[in-house]
Amino acid sequence: MKRFNTNIYRDFSIRAILLAGIVLFSGCASVPENKPLADHSSTVDYALSLKGAPYRYGKSSPAEGFDCSGFVKHVYEHQGISLPRTSQGMAQSLTEVPKNELHSGDLVFFNTNGKPFSHVGIYVDNDDFIHAPSQRTGKVLVSSLKNKYWENHFSCARRP
Repeated sequence: MKRFNTNIYRDFSIRAILLAGIVLFSGCASVPENKPLADHSSTVDYALSLKGAPYRYGKSSPAEGFDCSGFVKHVYEHQGISLPRTSQGMAQSLTEVPKNELHSGDLVFFNTNGKPFSHVGIYVDNDDFIHAPSQRTGKVLVSSLKNKYWENHFSCARRP
């Protein structure tokens, strides 16, 4: 009767465990990409269809009007995505995106009153975003991130 060399099996087991560990942990070492989770072209199209809707502080419907976060919340809820009601809540709950990696549908945040997330809009494309800026402008409109005011007040971008 032949005897099996147990050292061979022990060496094989150790190698298998080490290989499995390398495979499992190599995924942790990769750098995550900020890819869009979904195609937000229909979200942006819907947002653009609301251009000209009245600005109304505290409101979030086409019939009553919108403030900035009410506008963003309404647009995303129309697409089946629930977001917090305030711009600060949105910023705190979403993943940050570098400004040079913006995609249509990302949210752009601004410091308009001493708070880093006091205003929010939806990035359209080519440095444009749509938002409900203020009582003074009176309506939902498209602005440019290259506009000096928005450029100077930009805080960050987040991806829904």
